[in-house]
Amino acid sequence: MTGLTDFFQRPINYLRISVTDRCNLRCIYCMPPQGISLMPRESMLSYEEIKIIVEAAATLGISKVRLTGGEPLARRGLIDLVAMLASIPGIDDISLTTNGLLLSEAAPSLKEAGLRRVNVSLDTLRPERFSQITRWGSLDEVLAGIDAARSVGLSPIKLNTVIMRDVNDDELFDFANMTVDEGWHVRFIELMPFETTDLGFVPIAEVKKRIEVLGALEPCFTEAGAGPAKYYRLSGARGTIGFIGPLSESFCSGCNRLRLTANGQLRPCLASDAEIDLRQPLRNGATKEDLIRLIQEAVAAKPEGHRLGLEDSSCIAMSRVGG
Repeated sequence: MTGLTDFFQRPINYLRISVTDRCNLRCIYCMPPQGISLMPRESMLSYEEIKIIVEAAATLGISKVRLTGGEPLARRGLIDLVAMLASIPGIDDISLTTNGLLLSEAAPSLKEAGLRRVNVSLDTLRPERFSQITRWGSLDEVLAGIDAARSVGLSPIKLNTVIMRDVNDDELFDFANMTVDEGWHVRFIELMPFETTDLGFVPIAEVKKRIEVLGALEPCFTEAGAGPAKYYRLSGARGTIGFIGPLSESFCSGCNRLRLTANGQLRPCLASDAEIDLRQPLRNGATKEDLIRLIQEAVAAKPEGHRLGLEDSSCIAMSRVGG
């Protein structure tokens, strides 16, 4: 195991894998009401193909894997994939990002298969508003999924909350108080420039300032996941509050990840259309050494920073990339 470092001396040890572009919700900031044009199923990587790619990546020093979508639990047999990845030497952390609707039933089997942690996307604590933001989801089902994940030890459970002006920014106190009352780990995330929305943007500095009305935010460190969030804790809270500001407070200097799309494209940067095709070489008989070279090519292509919010930046269909 040699370890991966990009041109800007950032260690790369984290692979996010989108297993599907299908989703059982239509969140207003992510998809149009009618959904998107879906990838043909035959173009999507099989679980066996994903395992081969992760084996090559692990040889290079990738040790953390996160499964995303669409909604990853909407793909049949995901628990089998978790077990396959957990068997790969060098992979020591497998996590999942989900909307939580199917989590209650799946949580015990996911834990048994080798999943370590879950992040749940949750943008409101109000049932009627939840249905409006997701277009038809049930808040009760998500809360049941969170409880089930906690009960089987899929922890820490992080709640990802995208803040939208005049949509849910009046719930900042409600979410922050859940870190005190329930020990939740809440991460407030800036709205990113998706192709389907013109919703109101709230900078992280404003979010933080508004929450500080509740009391001083004490900086803290959380190792699990080691992502882009900056973490704080309200006095007496068991949980934490994280802030992720991809536009106003770029985290590119610490980026440690690559992204694999459901159809086998390796993306060096979330906010760039640049991709390295792994699917076709794999299906044409590429060896492990061939895949290693392609992964190294992707790492070498990582830009120093994204161009989100700039005039020439491209819009993102997050449901295709996996966040």
